[in-house]
Amino acid sequence: MTGFEITGASAADMDMIRSWADEEGWNPGASDRFAFAVADPAGFLVGRIGGAPVACISAVRYGSGFGFIGFYIARPAVRGRGLGIRLWRAGMDRLDGRLVGLDGVVAQQDNYRKSGFRRAWNNVRHEGVPQGPAAAGADDGFEVVDAATLPFSLLAAYDRRFFPEPRDAFLSAWTGLPGRTALAAVRDGRIEGLGVIRPCSGASRIGPLYAANPAVARTLVRLLAGYAPGGRVAVDAPDANPAATALLTGLGLVPVFEAARMYTGPAPEVELSGIYGVTSLELG
Repeated sequence: MTGFEITGASAADMDMIRSWADEEGWNPGASDRFAFAVADPAGFLVGRIGGAPVACISAVRYGSGFGFIGFYIARPAVRGRGLGIRLWRAGMDRLDGRLVGLDGVVAQQDNYRKSGFRRAWNNVRHEGVPQGPAAAGADDGFEVVDAATLPFSLLAAYDRRFFPEPRDAFLSAWTGLPGRTALAAVRDGRIEGLGVIRPCSGASRIGPLYAANPAVARTLVRLLAGYAPGGRVAVDAPDANPAATALLTGLGLVPVFEAARMYTGPAPEVELSGIYGVTSLELG
């Protein structure tokens, strides 16, 4: 289309993308954009007509072999005009040769299949105020500490068990931004769980939520909920980990939204049994 161009996102565009996602009902974190920007500074694209932004997408590179698509939004006024697919192709071209993942609205799975994606599982958002027994802790053989007190190398190594490529710069920002709380469960000097809570427009979102077992995950959720207004939290749990679903429903959280985790090839080998909540539906 005449006058349509695709550019990299500016800092102001990152604010705009966050607001667009909020309007779509995705409840992004208030400061997520600052961590997203360091993950891959060139990974956010904006489509413009006459200089005015009308569409966006993120196509973020991780390591040498993985990429993730997110924030795929065309403004309502320009939908159906072929602009979104042009931006999609630009994003996919940026990730050419890599295994690519995304979390897509379930109803759009057929469209993503046309681009070579296949469903691996669904990430189901569970939301509410956690109920039930008080959190466990030291009496169960582990203690919960502020993740910032641990050597970052330990956190990064732990995250690699659940994510297909190193993402140290992103992880450092994600866990350390102001207004967030990151807690780690430690047993005999080993990390056995990690949870990060961040303020959002709606319920505060917990992600990632990694744990060696449900007891660790339950403790982290209960403690992190203490940092949420009214105690209300949201966790995006992979339905391929039944223990995660059982834990969250047992705490009284209810499913409110789901997205299909899809990949262009075989799902990466990660410790899915330890993922009780994914980090982000936008960047994996």
